[in-house]
Amino acid sequence: MKLEIKGIRFSYGGRPALKEVTFSVKGGEVVGFVGPNGSGKTTLIKCIDRILKPRAGVVLVDGGEIRKMTLHERSQLMAYVPQSGHSVFSSTVFDTLLLGRKPYISWGLSQRDKEVVSQAISLMGLEDYTLRQFNELSGGERQKVLITRALVQEPEVLLLDEPTSNLDLRHQIEVLNIIRWVAREKGITVLMVLHDLNLASRFSDRLVMLKEGKIWAEGTPAEVLTPENMRQVYGIEATVYRNSGHPHVIPLEVCQAETRLQDEQGKEVKDGR
Repeated sequence: MKLEIKGIRFSYGGRPALKEVTFSVKGGEVVGFVGPNGSGKTTLIKCIDRILKPRAGVVLVDGGEIRKMTLHERSQLMAYVPQSGHSVFSSTVFDTLLLGRKPYISWGLSQRDKEVVSQAISLMGLEDYTLRQFNELSGGERQKVLITRALVQEPEVLLLDEPTSNLDLRHQIEVLNIIRWVAREKGITVLMVLHDLNLASRFSDRLVMLKEGKIWAEGTPAEVLTPENMRQVYGIEATVYRNSGHPHVIPLEVCQAETRLQDEQGKEVKDGR
């Protein structure tokens, strides 16, 4: 399976959010989207899934255009997990997970549907949650359930927007390990937005670094997470060293140019300008 994004452009009103974004991903690959706030990461994920409709460009899966597929066809192909806190279901966790089988259910639940849900529950360690009400769970617990629901959907492309938000350190590592394992074992393409650069480094095969709606850098974590890119994209001085074979970023301070800009902006506010 090959996912291709070609020349994607998108604007909010008159403000460009994505500018000619082009890259490709092969099956079983985990690609992390990184970049500062407002760089276009979430917008890109939503354009790929057609939640937002690009002004230009195409998204192809094995040569077929996503925009020409029906919602039903697209739901069997792609699963999207938004940032936590947006979805609240008045149902049990088990029933919430069953929603992931909706693209496959015609008249009723099949044995296959039940098996897929059961396997996902076991994989994500949710056995003790199945009869609990989804809307009574903590933010981190809800996030795990939503990721599990996406796996129940059996997609070829898994789109994750900050999948570790609201998860504690242990569950961040646990969930990302599972996502990486699923990508390898089932050949699923995973695209995920991550703000934690060190988690992105450890769990991504490749990184796409965005700045102001454009791809600034693309490649292995070692190729993308460099002191120069930290300076140019994030406006910080940082040390990058190898940790267990992965680049590890340690922020040191805001760049001097950035500090001067903040000082000037603060002076303008103080002066009433």
